Amino acid sequence: MKTTAIVVLAISLAGCVTDLRSRRIPNVLTFGSALAALLFHAITGGLTGAGTSAAGWLVGAAILFLPFYLGGMGAGDVKLMAALGAWLGPSLTLWLGLYTGIAGGVLAVVVSSSTGYLRQAISNIWLLMAHWRVSGVRPLDEVTLAGAAGPRLAYGVAICAGTVLTIWLR
Repeated sequence: MKTTAIVVLAISLAGCVTDLRSRRIPNVLTFGSALAALLFHAITGGLTGAGTSAAGWLVGAAILFLPFYLGGMGAGDVKLMAALGAWLGPSLTLWLGLYTGIAGGVLAVVVSSSTGYLRQAISNIWLLMAHWRVSGVRPLDEVTLAGAAGPRLAYGVAICAGTVLTIWLR
């Protein structure tokens, strides 16, 4: 498991660095890492290992799919979480999702506070909740990545922090 931890930390760090530099997480990293995880677990754990890896990938993708669908996150973040899930398996991926969500919330507060956007961010959350209450859970163009004017978060940072916490606390 120590080898897996090192690989997972390296993948999340690479995703964090590329997200900070370009606001993109490359497919070669996400799909390549997921494929490597599937192969590694199939070789070391047979069909059960491959199944656990595939289940981890699905859990990782599912955790961030709704925020992506609603326009609040890029596809690279979803694919990075899925790739990490393929290495960690489904149960650790749930912890990764929890710790990443906490780190993402802290990051959002820090970035919005430091840029003077916190009040607008809170207003946007209220607007989004009202929209969902009236129209159901669907994207609201004014607060999506494409439509909002606020600062952009490099969510790879939160995913990396969540990865460190998952490895450290498991």
